[in-house]
Amino acid sequence: MIKVAGVKFKTAGKIYDFKSDAFVLKQGDHVIVETEQGLGFGTIAKPPVEVDKIVKKLKQIVRVATQEDFIKREELQQLEIRAQEFCVRCINDLGLLMNLFSVESTFDRNKLTFFYTADGRIDFRELIKLLVKEYSIRIEMRQVGIRNLSKHCGGLGKCGREICCSSFMHTFEPVSIKMAKEQGLSLNPTKISGVCGRLMCCLTFENSTYKHLKRKMPKLGKIITVEEGQAKVVRQNVLKESITLRLEDRTEVEKKISDLKKIDQLEKKKPMAKK
Repeated sequence: MIKVAGVKFKTAGKIYDFKSDAFVLKQGDHVIVETEQGLGFGTIAKPPVEVDKIVKKLKQIVRVATQEDFIKREELQQLEIRAQEFCVRCINDLGLLMNLFSVESTFDRNKLTFFYTADGRIDFRELIKLLVKEYSIRIEMRQVGIRNLSKHCGGLGKCGREICCSSFMHTFEPVSIKMAKEQGLSLNPTKISGVCGRLMCCLTFENSTYKHLKRKMPKLGKIITVEEGQAKVVRQNVLKESITLRLEDRTEVEKKISDLKKIDQLEKKKPMAKK
C-alpha cells in the first residue's frame, strides 16, 4: 500500500498528489516537496490516504516544513517582490506592451518565473538578458490568460463576496453565453461578466440544476390545456417550478408544474366518448 497526500501551493491553487510515505500529516500542515521545477513549499490540502496502486509516477514529500524553512520562504517572498519591481522597470525602459503581475521562485532558488498578460506575442529576449545579468539564475517568462490575473489579484464580485477563482476554485471551467440563457439571466455583458471581463465562473455552478429542472417544464411558446382553457407558455420560473401562461383572453396566470401534472393525469383518466 502507498500513502498519497494532496498538496497545494496557493490558497485556491490546484491540488497535486504526492507520495507521503511514513509522514504523519494532517490538513493545513506545511511541507517541502519535490517538483519538476525543483523543491517547493506547499500546504497539505488532502490528508494522506492509502492506495493500492498509482497510475502515474508521483513526486515525493521531502519533509515537514521546519522553522528554518519558514524563514527561507519569507526571504524568497522578499526576493520575488524585488524581482517584480526590477522587471517592471526593465519593461518600461524597453517599451514592452505586457502586464507583469506576479513572480515566483522555486524553494531551492534555482529559478524565477515571471507571469504576465499581453494581447499578443512579446519579444522579451532583451528583458531576459537583463534579468539573468541581475539574478544569475534560470528565468522563465510565462504568458497567461486574463482569468489567471484575476485569480492572483483577487477582488470582490457583483455578489459582494470574494471572487470564486481566488477563494476556492482550483481550475477554470468553460463558460458560455448559453448558460446565461438557460438560467434566464440578462444577456447584457456588463451584468454577467466578472472583474476579469469574461463571463462569470458562477454561471457553471447551477447550470446542471437548471437543465435538469427545465426538462420537466413545457417549452416556451407551447400551447397546453388548463382549467381555464387553452393557454400559451410565456415564462418559466425554474426555481419555483412554475410557469406563466397567457390565456385566450390575453390574461396571464401562474401555474405550478405539479398542478399541471395532476390536470394531465385527470385528462388521461376521462372515459372515451362513445361514437
